[in-house]
Amino acid sequence: MALTGRAALLAALGSLPVGIWEPGWTGILAVNAPLALACACDFALAAPVRRLGLTRSGDTSVRLGDTADVTLTITNPSRRPLRARLRDAWPPSSWQPGTETPASRHRLTVPPGERRRVTTRLRPTRRGDRQADRITIRSYGPLGLFARQGTHKAPWTVRVLPPFTSRKHLPSKLARLRELDGRTSVLTRGEGTEFDSLREYVPGDDTRSIDWRATARQTAVAVRTWRPERDRHILLVLDTGRTSAGRVGDAPRLDASMDAALLLAALASRAGDRVDLLAYDRRVRALVQGRTAGDVLPSLVNAMATLEPELVETDARGLTATALRTSPRRSLIVLLTTLDAAPVEEGLLPVLAQLTQRHTVLLASVADPHISDMAKVRGNVDAVYEAAAAARAQSERHRTAEQLRRHGVTVVDATPEDLAPALADAYLALKSAGRL
Repeated sequence: MALTGRAALLAALGSLPVGIWEPGWTGILAVNAPLALACACDFALAAPVRRLGLTRSGDTSVRLGDTADVTLTITNPSRRPLRARLRDAWPPSSWQPGTETPASRHRLTVPPGERRRVTTRLRPTRRGDRQADRITIRSYGPLGLFARQGTHKAPWTVRVLPPFTSRKHLPSKLARLRELDGRTSVLTRGEGTEFDSLREYVPGDDTRSIDWRATARQTAVAVRTWRPERDRHILLVLDTGRTSAGRVGDAPRLDASMDAALLLAALASRAGDRVDLLAYDRRVRALVQGRTAGDVLPSLVNAMATLEPELVETDARGLTATALRTSPRRSLIVLLTTLDAAPVEEGLLPVLAQLTQRHTVLLASVADPHISDMAKVRGNVDAVYEAAAAARAQSERHRTAEQLRRHGVTVVDATPEDLAPALADAYLALKSAGRL
């Protein structure tokens, strides 16, 4: 129970100070009999807090950047009306800075035997699970002089999913896929794709596509047209080691890698390919396998929601062995990792042959646009030194990429905004070339 500010003000204005003494303590006790009687009555008429019933309902998941509404139902089983202030506590990352106080505090009145609902609107700033904390309720009497206060637990979890901002690129990539898939007049030709149909030769066609048997049976030269193969297997490998924790702009590299992986998964599932996910550093952090085309994207988003970078060096040998166990048949393995020289040369290159001899390997890495900006500045001595450091970093990155390409790896190196569409384009190029 607590004395309210109103009662304290009345006591200050109308009380009679009396000095009292006890062993070890000296002080002043304010005595105001009418006020004390009013406070006692007010306290007696305030609805009890502990007997209240509280249940939750509402959203259980939300994309990062969107809002989630969680409704709290308060049931008053007592014979006294509940006049209360309520604080619904959640972790600080459940709101944008400065918006927690108005969003989590509510005033309500619940008549005896009835229930009321209040809604807390969350706008999380980080991925992962956000769990509700304590609910603090302060119940006031009719005069507002005295209050009862207590806390309740009403568990609830809201999972904050990756935002998938690159989905804006999906329509254009699907249009390109339809061209490759033969749904428009443009058809691809090349080895390793599925036969589609025959048509008459026109100047500019690849002579290797001429079907001589069909040509012998008719008067015109016939060429074979092809469509990309379906039911290919794609394994997305997210490196969650220490290099994924480096921040580019306002987010870690891991977030940009996940966004690119989601766009590729959405595109590949529409193309009829099977998509799996492996997140690894020194152990498996997430594994998604065997999902249908309609279920693969929600499964990936849900698995990625709780992933966080681990401040450990990635075990490249363990990652390779796990990827090979996950993909026993020929597949496209997409490594979303770093292009920094040391981790690649000391970790990935020694074991890369185990992947490339059986699978097609595509490596995608997040580039820092600030490095490119530094390399262009020439204003003063400090800027020149920064430009030299940036140029050296870029040179090492290009050299590492060339080493990977000599081992047969397709390399995509792009800024966070460009990584997702660039990775999708690389997938489409491999598909059109019949390399999947």
